[in-house]
Amino acid sequence: MTKQQSKQHNGKGGDASHPSGIPGPGSRMRGPRIEKARDVRGTLRRLLATLNPYRWVLVGVFALVIVSTVLGLIGPYLMGIAIDQFMANGDLLGLRGVVLSMLAVYLGAWLAMFGQSMMMAQVSQESMRILRRDLFEHLQTLSLRFFDRHPHGELMSRLTNDLDAISRVLSQNVTELFSGMLTLVGILVMMFAINFWLALASMLVFPLMMGLVGVLGKRTRTHFRDYQARIGQLNGQLEEMFSGQRVIMAFGREASVLDEFDTINAGVRRVGIRANIYATLIPPLMGILSNANIAILAGLGGWMVIQGWATVGVIATFYAYSRRFAAPLRHLGNLYNQLQSAIAGAERVFEVMDTEAELTDEDDALALDAVAGRVAFDHVDFGYVSDVPVIKDMSFVAEPGRTIALVGPTGAGKTTMINLLTRFYDIDDGAITIDGHDIRTLKKADLRRKLGIVLQDTFLFSESVMENVRYGRLDASDEEVVAAARLANAEQFIRRLPQGYHTELSERGGNLSLGQRQLLAIARAVLANPAILVLDEATSSVDTRTEAQIQEALLRLMAGRTSFVIAHRLSTIRDADRILVINEGEIVERGTHDELLAQKGFYYNLYMSQFRAQEPAQVGREERCPIAV
Repeated sequence: MTKQQSKQHNGKGGDASHPSGIPGPGSRMRGPRIEKARDVRGTLRRLLATLNPYRWVLVGVFALVIVSTVLGLIGPYLMGIAIDQFMANGDLLGLRGVVLSMLAVYLGAWLAMFGQSMMMAQVSQESMRILRRDLFEHLQTLSLRFFDRHPHGELMSRLTNDLDAISRVLSQNVTELFSGMLTLVGILVMMFAINFWLALASMLVFPLMMGLVGVLGKRTRTHFRDYQARIGQLNGQLEEMFSGQRVIMAFGREASVLDEFDTINAGVRRVGIRANIYATLIPPLMGILSNANIAILAGLGGWMVIQGWATVGVIATFYAYSRRFAAPLRHLGNLYNQLQSAIAGAERVFEVMDTEAELTDEDDALALDAVAGRVAFDHVDFGYVSDVPVIKDMSFVAEPGRTIALVGPTGAGKTTMINLLTRFYDIDDGAITIDGHDIRTLKKADLRRKLGIVLQDTFLFSESVMENVRYGRLDASDEEVVAAARLANAEQFIRRLPQGYHTELSERGGNLSLGQRQLLAIARAVLANPAILVLDEATSSVDTRTEAQIQEALLRLMAGRTSFVIAHRLSTIRDADRILVINEGEIVERGTHDELLAQKGFYYNLYMSQFRAQEPAQVGREERCPIAV
């Protein structure tokens, strides 16, 4: 495949700029992503669309809302009747009947409200479960480049805090908003039906209330979005601190970490104060306008009673309706604030869900079944950041069953080559093929099932030893897991654990030694039975005895497989079939150990500098390990 064809196949000639300006995986984005709300209506439409599967349940919910609202409006009307028709005439029997009717009405309203709350809670939690699942599922499709740009804590905030804000609105505020609006309309209808002039007087403050909600609500939404972005940054800092707690303690950096936390925490406080100031302004201002409305009604109503144009019962009914009228308005102000928080959270969630996966299978992607293991890099170019190349015009072939050693200084591009082979990132130019198939034409799942990776920094899950090994092949039986552990020289230490294979590991396998974690990683790779093996400094940090155990397990694992070995100790890869010397993203030398020494070039200088620095005993130990990594 030519470079031009590769560009057309890949759809781009380079990758997007890394936000941190630092090429390579693992870089972290500092500073919050503070943005204003962009599309409120569109976000609301998408949010409400999550409720579509439950539309018939929602019909029942809103029917109960109507029932509870109508019954709530009947109560004040019955109170007016009780005053004018029965209390004024001393009719105790009639008064008792009205009072019992009022009790029945309010009880029915409460039952309807209870029913709608139960149904809405179920709908909202189920819809959030699906939304949470969809978000998590989408995150699994995104490339490592996306995770390089977003701190893990910030992404966790979207899965927790933002979705919680949405859940609260759907479970409580949607029905309350509908009930409040329906109550307002119903009260207006009842007011105008009872007395036109009193109803008109009650509407004097309504435009002011609506204007207040509109002006302050816009600012509230913006500040709540900023606040949630800051919370995401704080979570990112916490996640990083917890993960690096040993390093923090080892270097005595507790004070500096606390200073950094205080800085971010102060930012959260500052933005939170602004958001809550605007949020808390609405209810008291609405209360002032509501009391002003009551004052207007009392003055006008008293005058109309004196003039004989209204009865005391009518005024009492209007007073009750006015209080009910003001309560939904005040409540709508609170609901509006919570709605802004939910919209801000929904925008952040949908922002992630709208991020397109960079590495996707083509519609006609090929399945990868039997693999011989011939790997070829054909004029490969790659950079984590545009115009900052990390791999430059790299070409080589690894024949099936051969061992290829990758050596070179730190930052030369060795690990990047592995990231490209596993298709964690797509190349910018050229092609990488396995048995003649461009890996971009293969199904990613099939490709990665054929690759086994043993890294220096082994990741273990907070599960049992059995399940951690089984991660290499989830359908493996217990007997197959035990057989893999035996081949990896791991069974001996596993049997000594408190519960053997069923011993629960702490986070990242912290209750095991580094060598034990490496043996479990090898057992996992043995169980996966890959056609192509990648070993990245797998024994560089263990003692002599453990290294011998790991080395023996690795030699069994590598037998008959195409293997890529990344090594810094050059004396340990002397028996590799081919050594590729990488410097600044280019292959500067290639050959066997003896051939490269004879050239007296870059490899020779690296080897001799290490050889002179080693103690004789150490050299002897390494010479007995033909392929230690």
